[in-house]
Amino acid sequence: MKRTALVAALVALSASLSAQAPNWIDPYKPIAQRIIAAAQADDFAWRRLAELTDTFGPRLSGSDNLERAIDWAVDTMKKDGFDNVHKEPVMVPKWVRGNESLDLVEPVRQTLPLLGLGNSVGTPYGGFESDVIVVKNFDEMEKRAAEIKGKIVLFNAEFVSYGATNVYRTSGPSRAAKVGAIAALVRSIGPTGLRTPHTGATVYTDDAPKIPAAAIPAEDANRFQRLADRGLKIRVRLSMQAHFEADSQSYNVVGEIRGRELPNEVIVVGGHLDSWDPGAGASDDAGGCVVTWEALRLMKKLGLQPRRTVRVVLFTNEENGSRGGNGYRDAHTAELPNHVMLLESDGGIFDPEGFGFTGPEKAKATVVSIAGLLKSIGADPVRDGGGGADVSPAGTVAKAPLMSHLAEANYFQIHHTPADTIERISPKQASNNAAAIAVMVYVIADLPWRLGTEK
Repeated sequence: MKRTALVAALVALSASLSAQAPNWIDPYKPIAQRIIAAAQADDFAWRRLAELTDTFGPRLSGSDNLERAIDWAVDTMKKDGFDNVHKEPVMVPKWVRGNESLDLVEPVRQTLPLLGLGNSVGTPYGGFESDVIVVKNFDEMEKRAAEIKGKIVLFNAEFVSYGATNVYRTSGPSRAAKVGAIAALVRSIGPTGLRTPHTGATVYTDDAPKIPAAAIPAEDANRFQRLADRGLKIRVRLSMQAHFEADSQSYNVVGEIRGRELPNEVIVVGGHLDSWDPGAGASDDAGGCVVTWEALRLMKKLGLQPRRTVRVVLFTNEENGSRGGNGYRDAHTAELPNHVMLLESDGGIFDPEGFGFTGPEKAKATVVSIAGLLKSIGADPVRDGGGGADVSPAGTVAKAPLMSHLAEANYFQIHHTPADTIERISPKQASNNAAAIAVMVYVIADLPWRLGTEK
Protein backbone atom coordinates (compact mmCIF):
# COMPACT_ATOMS: atom_id res chain seq x y z
CA MET A 1 0.00 0.00 0.00
CA LYS A 2 1.33 3.43 -0.89
CA ARG A 3 2.27 5.75 1.98
CA THR A 4 -0.51 8.24 1.15
CA ALA A 5 -3.09 5.46 1.08
CA LEU A 6 -1.79 4.06 4.37
CA VAL A 7 -1.95 7.46 6.03
CA ALA A 8 -5.48 7.97 4.74
CA ALA A 9 -6.53 4.56 6.07
CA LEU A 10 -5.02 5.28 9.49
CA VAL A 11 -6.72 8.67 9.65
CA ALA A 12 -10.06 7.10 8.75
CA LEU A 13 -9.59 4.37 11.38
CA SER A 14 -8.65 6.95 14.01
CA ALA A 15 -11.71 9.04 13.18
CA SER A 16 -13.92 5.97 13.37
CA LEU A 17 -12.53 4.95 16.76
CA SER A 18 -12.74 8.47 18.18
CA ALA A 19 -16.40 8.69 17.14
CA GLN A 20 -17.17 5.63 19.26
CA ALA A 21 -17.80 5.85 23.02
CA PRO A 22 -14.88 4.39 25.00
CA ASN A 23 -15.39 0.79 26.05
CA TRP A 24 -15.35 1.65 29.74
CA ILE A 25 -18.61 3.57 29.41
CA ASP A 26 -20.60 0.62 28.05
CA PRO A 27 -21.44 -1.04 31.42
CA TYR A 28 -22.88 2.25 32.63
CA LYS A 29 -25.39 2.59 29.82
CA PRO A 30 -28.07 0.32 31.35
CA ILE A 31 -27.47 1.86 34.78
CA ALA A 32 -28.01 5.34 33.37
CA GLN A 33 -31.21 4.18 31.73
CA ARG A 34 -32.44 2.75 35.03
CA ILE A 35 -31.70 5.97 36.87
CA ILE A 36 -33.46 8.13 34.28
CA ALA A 37 -36.48 5.81 34.20
CA ALA A 38 -36.72 5.80 38.01
CA ALA A 39 -36.51 9.60 38.17
CA GLN A 40 -39.17 10.02 35.49
CA ALA A 41 -41.51 7.41 36.96
CA ASP A 42 -43.04 9.89 39.40
CA ASP A 43 -42.88 13.49 40.62
CA PHE A 44 -41.14 12.70 43.90
CA ALA A 45 -38.43 15.38 43.56
CA TRP A 46 -40.99 18.10 42.77
CA ARG A 47 -43.19 17.07 45.70
CA ARG A 48 -40.23 17.16 48.08
CA LEU A 49 -39.36 20.64 46.79
CA ALA A 50 -42.97 21.70 47.34
CA GLU A 51 -42.89 20.33 50.88
CA LEU A 52 -39.71 22.27 51.65
CA THR A 53 -40.80 25.60 50.20
CA ASP A 54 -44.45 25.40 51.29
CA THR A 55 -43.64 24.38 54.86
CA PHE A 56 -40.66 26.61 55.62
CA GLY A 57 -40.98 29.45 53.10
CA PRO A 58 -38.06 31.88 52.70
CA ARG A 59 -34.97 30.88 54.68
CA LEU A 60 -32.79 33.90 55.39
CA SER A 61 -29.65 33.19 57.39
CA GLY A 62 -30.30 33.58 61.10
CA SER A 63 -34.03 32.95 60.74
CA ASP A 64 -36.15 30.36 62.50
CA ASN A 65 -37.43 29.26 59.07
CA LEU A 66 -33.94 28.19 58.00
CA GLU A 67 -33.17 26.31 61.20
CA ARG A 68 -36.49 24.45 61.06
CA ALA A 69 -35.76 23.51 57.43
CA ILE A 70 -32.32 22.25 58.47
CA ASP A 71 -33.80 20.00 61.16
CA TRP A 72 -36.40 18.70 58.71
CA ALA A 73 -33.69 17.88 56.17
CA VAL A 74 -31.71 15.89 58.75
CA ASP A 75 -34.77 13.89 59.82
CA THR A 76 -35.80 13.27 56.21
CA MET A 77 -32.34 12.14 55.08
CA LYS A 78 -32.32 9.63 57.93
CA LYS A 79 -35.69 8.32 56.74
CA ASP A 80 -34.19 8.01 53.25
CA GLY A 81 -31.63 5.64 54.74
CA PHE A 82 -28.52 7.73 54.08
CA ASP A 83 -25.31 7.09 55.97
CA ASN A 84 -23.60 9.50 58.38
CA VAL A 85 -26.42 12.06 58.44
CA HIS A 86 -25.52 14.97 60.68
CA LYS A 87 -25.35 18.73 61.16
CA GLU A 88 -22.08 20.68 61.11
CA PRO A 89 -22.16 23.97 63.07
CA VAL A 90 -21.56 27.31 61.34
CA MET A 91 -22.02 30.77 62.81
CA VAL A 92 -23.88 33.01 60.34
CA PRO A 93 -24.69 36.73 60.11
CA LYS A 94 -28.21 37.78 61.05
CA TRP A 95 -29.36 40.64 58.85
CA VAL A 96 -32.91 41.85 59.52
CA ARG A 97 -34.81 43.66 56.76
CA GLY A 98 -37.49 45.33 58.86
CA ASN A 99 -40.11 47.58 57.31
CA GLU A 100 -39.13 49.51 54.20
CA SER A 101 -40.83 51.79 51.70
CA LEU A 102 -40.19 54.07 48.76
CA ASP A 103 -42.61 56.86 47.87
CA LEU A 104 -42.35 59.10 44.85
CA VAL A 105 -43.02 62.69 45.99
CA GLU A 106 -42.34 64.66 42.78
CA PRO A 107 -43.48 64.94 40.03
CA VAL A 108 -46.41 62.88 41.38
CA ARG A 109 -47.14 61.02 44.59
CA GLN A 110 -47.03 57.25 44.32
CA THR A 111 -45.79 54.30 46.37
CA LEU A 112 -43.22 52.22 44.46
CA PRO A 113 -41.98 48.62 44.80
CA LEU A 114 -38.70 48.31 46.70
CA LEU A 115 -36.43 45.64 48.17
CA GLY A 116 -33.56 46.65 50.40
CA LEU A 117 -30.25 45.08 49.43
CA GLY A 118 -28.95 42.42 51.77
CA ASN A 119 -26.48 43.71 54.40
CA SER A 120 -27.70 47.28 53.85
CA VAL A 121 -27.88 49.74 56.70
CA GLY A 122 -31.17 51.46 57.41
CA THR A 123 -32.23 55.06 57.14
CA PRO A 124 -32.70 57.27 60.20
CA TYR A 125 -36.00 56.60 61.97
CA GLY A 126 -38.87 57.76 59.78
CA GLY A 127 -36.71 57.88 56.66
CA PHE A 128 -35.84 60.96 54.64
CA GLU A 129 -36.74 62.85 51.48
CA SER A 130 -34.20 63.54 48.77
CA ASP A 131 -33.83 64.28 45.10
CA VAL A 132 -32.72 61.41 42.86
CA ILE A 133 -29.92 61.64 40.29
CA VAL A 134 -30.14 58.96 37.60
CA VAL A 135 -26.93 57.57 36.08
CA LYS A 136 -26.36 54.73 33.67
CA ASN A 137 -22.88 53.71 34.80
CA PHE A 138 -20.00 54.55 37.11
CA ASP A 139 -18.35 56.86 34.60
CA GLU A 140 -21.45 59.06 34.43
CA MET A 141 -21.65 59.08 38.23
CA GLU A 142 -18.07 60.32 38.51
CA LYS A 143 -18.66 63.09 35.96
CA ARG A 144 -21.77 64.25 37.85
CA ALA A 145 -20.29 63.99 41.35
CA ALA A 146 -21.01 67.64 42.14
CA GLU A 147 -24.74 67.12 41.46
CA ILE A 148 -24.89 63.92 43.48
CA LYS A 149 -23.56 65.17 46.81
CA GLY A 150 -26.34 65.05 49.41
CA LYS A 151 -28.74 63.21 47.08
CA ILE A 152 -29.79 59.67 46.18
CA VAL A 153 -28.12 57.96 43.22
CA LEU A 154 -30.07 55.58 41.00
CA PHE A 155 -27.94 53.21 38.93
CA ASN A 156 -30.04 52.52 35.83
CA ALA A 157 -27.63 49.99 34.28
CA GLU A 158 -29.41 47.81 31.74
CA PHE A 159 -29.00 44.09 32.40
CA VAL A 160 -26.31 42.57 30.18
CA SER A 161 -25.42 39.48 32.18
CA TYR A 162 -25.35 38.69 35.87
CA GLY A 163 -21.58 38.81 36.02
CA ALA A 164 -21.31 42.11 34.15
CA THR A 165 -24.20 43.97 35.77
CA ASN A 166 -24.07 42.65 39.34
CA VAL A 167 -21.25 45.07 40.18
CA TYR A 168 -23.78 47.90 40.53
CA ARG A 169 -25.47 46.01 43.34
CA THR A 170 -22.37 44.76 45.12
CA SER A 171 -20.09 47.79 44.92
CA GLY A 172 -22.40 50.57 43.71
CA PRO A 173 -23.52 51.83 47.14
CA SER A 174 -19.96 52.30 48.44
CA ARG A 175 -18.86 53.97 45.22
CA ALA A 176 -21.87 56.29 45.41
CA ALA A 177 -21.04 57.13 49.03
CA LYS A 178 -17.54 58.20 47.98
CA VAL A 179 -19.00 60.98 45.82
CA GLY A 180 -21.33 62.11 48.59
CA ALA A 181 -24.57 60.22 47.92
CA ILE A 182 -26.77 59.66 50.98
CA ALA A 183 -28.43 56.50 49.57
CA ALA A 184 -28.24 54.28 46.50
CA LEU A 185 -30.99 52.74 44.41
CA VAL A 186 -30.12 50.01 41.92
CA ARG A 187 -32.07 48.87 38.89
CA SER A 188 -32.83 45.21 39.59
CA ILE A 189 -30.13 42.84 38.33
CA GLY A 190 -32.03 40.74 35.82
CA PRO A 191 -34.08 41.01 32.64
CA THR A 192 -37.20 43.13 32.74
CA GLY A 193 -39.96 41.08 34.35
CA LEU A 194 -43.34 41.99 35.78
CA ARG A 195 -42.25 45.07 37.75
CA THR A 196 -40.53 42.90 40.33
CA PRO A 197 -37.60 44.16 42.44
CA HIS A 198 -34.58 41.85 42.91
CA THR A 199 -32.70 41.86 46.21
CA GLY A 200 -29.19 40.47 46.83
CA ALA A 201 -26.15 41.36 48.90
CA THR A 202 -24.22 44.58 48.75
CA VAL A 203 -20.63 44.74 49.98
CA TYR A 204 -19.55 47.86 51.81
CA THR A 205 -15.92 48.96 51.66
CA ASP A 206 -14.00 50.36 54.63
CA ASP A 207 -13.07 53.58 52.85
CA ALA A 208 -16.60 54.95 52.39
CA PRO A 209 -19.61 55.68 54.60
CA LYS A 210 -22.28 52.97 54.75
CA ILE A 211 -25.41 54.33 53.09
CA PRO A 212 -28.86 52.72 52.67
CA ALA A 213 -29.13 50.66 49.48
CA ALA A 214 -32.14 49.14 47.76
CA ALA A 215 -33.32 47.74 44.43
CA ILE A 216 -36.26 48.93 42.36
CA PRO A 217 -37.85 47.22 39.33
CA ALA A 218 -36.41 47.84 35.87
CA GLU A 219 -39.68 49.45 34.83
CA ASP A 220 -39.44 52.10 37.55
CA ALA A 221 -35.74 52.72 36.83
CA ASN A 222 -36.63 53.35 33.19
CA ARG A 223 -39.43 55.68 34.22
CA PHE A 224 -37.02 57.68 36.38
CA GLN A 225 -34.64 57.85 33.41
CA ARG A 226 -37.36 59.26 31.16
CA LEU A 227 -38.35 61.82 33.78
CA ALA A 228 -34.73 62.90 34.18
CA ASP A 229 -34.25 63.10 30.40
CA ARG A 230 -37.21 65.52 30.26
CA GLY A 231 -35.54 67.69 32.88
CA LEU A 232 -38.10 66.98 35.59
CA LYS A 233 -37.19 66.91 39.26
CA ILE A 234 -37.42 63.45 40.87
CA ARG A 235 -37.93 63.47 44.62
CA VAL A 236 -38.62 60.44 46.83
CA ARG A 237 -39.08 59.47 50.46
CA LEU A 238 -37.03 56.41 51.46
CA SER A 239 -37.49 54.52 54.72
CA MET A 240 -35.58 51.35 55.69
CA GLN A 241 -35.29 49.63 59.08
CA ALA A 242 -32.55 47.22 57.94
CA HIS A 243 -29.94 46.27 60.55
CA PHE A 244 -27.67 43.50 61.79
CA GLU A 245 -28.11 41.54 65.01
CA ALA A 246 -25.57 39.25 66.67
CA ASP A 247 -24.31 36.27 64.66
CA SER A 248 -26.55 33.22 64.90
CA GLN A 249 -25.93 29.48 65.16
CA SER A 250 -26.69 27.57 61.97
CA TYR A 251 -25.57 24.35 60.30
CA ASN A 252 -24.58 22.60 57.10
CA VAL A 253 -26.50 19.35 56.58
CA VAL A 254 -24.51 16.28 55.49
CA GLY A 255 -25.66 12.85 54.30
CA GLU A 256 -23.86 10.08 52.42
CA ILE A 257 -23.92 6.86 50.51
CA ARG A 258 -20.72 5.20 51.65
CA GLY A 259 -18.47 3.78 48.94
CA ARG A 260 -18.19 0.01 48.70
CA GLU A 261 -14.44 -0.12 47.96
CA LEU A 262 -12.95 3.34 48.49
CA PRO A 263 -15.14 4.94 51.18
CA ASN A 264 -12.50 7.54 52.07
CA GLU A 265 -12.58 9.01 48.57
CA VAL A 266 -15.44 11.49 48.42
CA ILE A 267 -17.57 13.10 45.72
CA VAL A 268 -19.51 16.10 47.06
CA VAL A 269 -22.78 17.40 45.59
CA GLY A 270 -25.11 20.02 46.96
CA GLY A 271 -26.71 23.43 46.99
CA HIS A 272 -27.52 26.07 49.61
CA LEU A 273 -30.54 25.80 51.84
CA ASP A 274 -30.66 29.46 52.84
CA SER A 275 -32.46 31.96 50.63
CA TRP A 276 -33.43 35.60 50.49
CA ASP A 277 -36.60 36.56 52.32
CA PRO A 278 -39.02 37.43 49.47
CA GLY A 279 -40.59 34.52 47.60
CA ALA A 280 -39.83 30.97 48.69
CA GLY A 281 -36.31 30.49 47.35
CA ALA A 282 -37.48 27.60 45.17
CA SER A 283 -35.00 28.09 42.34
CA ASP A 284 -32.37 29.79 44.53
CA ASP A 285 -31.63 27.33 45.89
CA ALA A 286 -34.10 24.85 47.37
CA GLY A 287 -34.29 23.25 43.92
CA GLY A 288 -30.54 22.72 43.80
CA CYS A 289 -30.63 21.17 47.26
CA VAL A 290 -33.47 18.83 46.34
CA VAL A 291 -32.12 17.56 43.01
CA THR A 292 -28.66 16.83 44.43
CA TRP A 293 -30.26 15.15 47.43
CA GLU A 294 -32.57 13.25 45.09
CA ALA A 295 -29.55 11.98 43.13
CA LEU A 296 -28.47 10.04 46.22
CA ARG A 297 -32.01 8.88 46.97
CA LEU A 298 -32.30 7.45 43.46
CA MET A 299 -29.05 5.51 43.94
CA LYS A 300 -30.34 4.20 47.26
CA LYS A 301 -33.71 3.26 45.77
CA LEU A 302 -32.05 1.32 42.94
CA GLY A 303 -29.51 -0.40 45.19
CA LEU A 304 -26.57 1.36 43.54
CA GLN A 305 -23.51 1.65 45.79
CA PRO A 306 -20.56 3.15 43.91
CA ARG A 307 -16.90 2.49 44.66
CA ARG A 308 -16.46 5.87 46.33
CA THR A 309 -18.54 7.78 48.84
CA VAL A 310 -21.09 10.26 47.51
CA ARG A 311 -21.83 13.05 49.98
CA VAL A 312 -24.66 15.55 49.70
CA VAL A 313 -24.19 18.84 51.56
CA LEU A 314 -26.94 21.40 52.05
CA PHE A 315 -24.95 24.55 52.76
CA THR A 316 -26.03 27.43 54.98
CA ASN A 317 -25.47 31.15 54.41
CA GLU A 318 -24.51 31.32 50.74
CA GLU A 319 -26.53 34.44 50.08
CA ASN A 320 -25.03 37.00 52.44
CA GLY A 321 -21.81 35.58 53.82
CA SER A 322 -20.66 32.30 52.22
CA ARG A 323 -19.95 30.97 55.67
CA GLY A 324 -21.40 27.57 54.89
CA GLY A 325 -18.96 26.89 52.07
CA ASN A 326 -16.03 28.24 54.03
CA GLY A 327 -17.17 26.33 57.10
CA TYR A 328 -17.27 23.05 55.18
CA ARG A 329 -13.74 23.67 53.91
CA ASP A 330 -12.46 24.35 57.42
CA ALA A 331 -14.27 21.41 59.04
CA HIS A 332 -12.94 18.95 56.44
CA THR A 333 -9.40 20.23 55.96
CA ALA A 334 -7.80 16.91 56.84
CA GLU A 335 -9.79 14.93 54.28
CA LEU A 336 -9.78 17.45 51.42
CA PRO A 337 -6.94 15.60 49.62
CA ASN A 338 -9.41 12.71 49.28
CA HIS A 339 -12.11 14.85 47.66
CA VAL A 340 -12.36 13.55 44.10
CA MET A 341 -14.86 16.07 42.67
CA LEU A 342 -17.30 18.68 43.96
CA LEU A 343 -20.51 19.67 42.13
CA GLU A 344 -22.90 22.50 42.93
CA SER A 345 -26.43 23.10 41.70
CA ASP A 346 -27.24 26.79 42.13
CA GLY A 347 -28.54 28.03 38.81
CA GLY A 348 -32.15 26.92 38.75
CA ILE A 349 -33.69 23.59 37.79
CA PHE A 350 -35.44 24.41 34.55
CA ASP A 351 -34.82 22.25 31.45
CA PRO A 352 -31.40 20.55 31.85
CA GLU A 353 -28.58 22.23 29.92
CA GLY A 354 -25.65 20.02 30.94
CA PHE A 355 -22.70 20.76 33.20
CA GLY A 356 -19.86 23.19 33.69
CA PHE A 357 -16.43 21.72 34.38
CA THR A 358 -13.13 23.01 35.73
CA GLY A 359 -10.25 20.57 35.86
CA PRO A 360 -7.70 18.66 33.78
CA GLU A 361 -8.50 18.21 30.10
CA LYS A 362 -8.35 14.42 30.32
CA ALA A 363 -10.78 14.50 33.21
CA LYS A 364 -13.07 16.70 31.13
CA ALA A 365 -12.95 14.07 28.36
CA THR A 366 -14.15 11.50 30.90
CA VAL A 367 -16.98 13.81 31.96
CA VAL A 368 -17.94 14.38 28.31
CA SER A 369 -18.22 10.63 27.81
CA ILE A 370 -20.45 10.31 30.88
CA ALA A 371 -22.58 13.22 29.74
CA GLY A 372 -23.23 11.33 26.51
CA LEU A 373 -25.45 9.02 28.59
CA LEU A 374 -27.76 11.99 29.18
CA LYS A 375 -28.52 13.00 25.61
CA SER A 376 -32.14 11.83 25.88
CA ILE A 377 -32.88 14.49 28.52
CA GLY A 378 -30.76 17.25 27.00
CA ALA A 379 -28.11 17.20 29.72
CA ASP A 380 -25.16 16.13 27.54
CA PRO A 381 -23.39 19.49 26.90
CA VAL A 382 -20.23 20.09 28.95
CA ARG A 383 -18.94 23.65 29.09
CA ASP A 384 -15.86 25.18 30.63
CA GLY A 385 -16.31 26.66 34.09
CA GLY A 386 -17.54 24.59 37.03
CA GLY A 387 -17.92 25.12 40.75
CA GLY A 388 -19.91 27.54 42.86
CA ALA A 389 -19.78 29.72 45.95
CA ASP A 390 -20.32 26.76 48.28
CA VAL A 391 -18.06 24.07 46.79
CA SER A 392 -15.23 26.19 45.42
CA PRO A 393 -13.60 27.02 48.79
CA ALA A 394 -13.08 23.30 49.54
CA GLY A 395 -12.41 22.37 45.92
CA THR A 396 -9.71 24.98 45.54
CA VAL A 397 -7.82 23.72 48.61
CA ALA A 398 -8.36 20.10 47.54
CA LYS A 399 -7.20 20.91 43.99
CA ALA A 400 -10.09 18.73 42.84
CA PRO A 401 -12.19 19.06 39.68
CA LEU A 402 -15.21 21.31 40.13
CA MET A 403 -18.55 20.99 38.38
CA SER A 404 -21.76 22.97 38.17
CA HIS A 405 -25.18 21.77 37.12
CA LEU A 406 -26.68 23.91 34.36
CA ALA A 407 -30.39 24.55 33.90
CA GLU A 408 -30.80 28.30 34.09
CA ALA A 409 -33.21 29.23 31.28
CA ASN A 410 -35.34 31.84 33.08
CA TYR A 411 -33.35 31.94 36.30
CA PHE A 412 -32.40 35.60 36.46
CA GLN A 413 -35.91 36.81 35.72
CA ILE A 414 -37.05 35.47 39.11
CA HIS A 415 -33.69 35.45 40.91
CA HIS A 416 -33.90 37.05 44.41
CA THR A 417 -37.52 38.14 43.85
CA PRO A 418 -40.95 37.38 45.34
CA ALA A 419 -41.60 35.39 42.12
CA ASP A 420 -39.09 32.66 43.07
CA THR A 421 -41.69 30.02 43.85
CA ILE A 422 -42.21 26.41 42.83
CA GLU A 423 -44.77 27.41 40.20
CA ARG A 424 -41.86 28.24 37.87
CA ILE A 425 -40.59 24.64 38.01
CA SER A 426 -42.37 21.64 36.50
CA PRO A 427 -42.31 18.11 37.94
CA LYS A 428 -40.61 16.90 34.75
CA GLN A 429 -37.84 19.46 35.11
CA ALA A 430 -37.19 18.47 38.72
CA SER A 431 -37.07 14.77 37.77
CA ASN A 432 -34.80 15.23 34.76
CA ASN A 433 -32.32 17.40 36.62
CA ALA A 434 -32.14 14.89 39.46
CA ALA A 435 -31.57 12.12 36.92
CA ALA A 436 -28.79 14.06 35.18
CA ILE A 437 -26.94 14.67 38.42
CA ALA A 438 -27.47 11.10 39.62
CA VAL A 439 -26.01 9.58 36.45
CA MET A 440 -23.04 11.94 36.32
CA VAL A 441 -22.18 11.56 39.99
CA TYR A 442 -22.73 7.81 40.18
CA VAL A 443 -20.41 7.08 37.26
CA ILE A 444 -17.68 9.43 38.55
CA ALA A 445 -17.93 7.79 41.97
CA ASP A 446 -17.76 4.31 40.44
CA LEU A 447 -14.96 4.82 37.89
CA PRO A 448 -12.16 2.23 37.97
CA TRP A 449 -9.77 5.21 38.23
CA ARG A 450 -9.98 8.45 40.18
CA LEU A 451 -11.26 11.38 38.11
CA GLY A 452 -8.32 13.57 37.24
CA THR A 453 -5.77 10.74 37.16
CA GLU A 454 -6.50 9.68 33.58
CA LYS A 455 -3.39 8.73 31.60
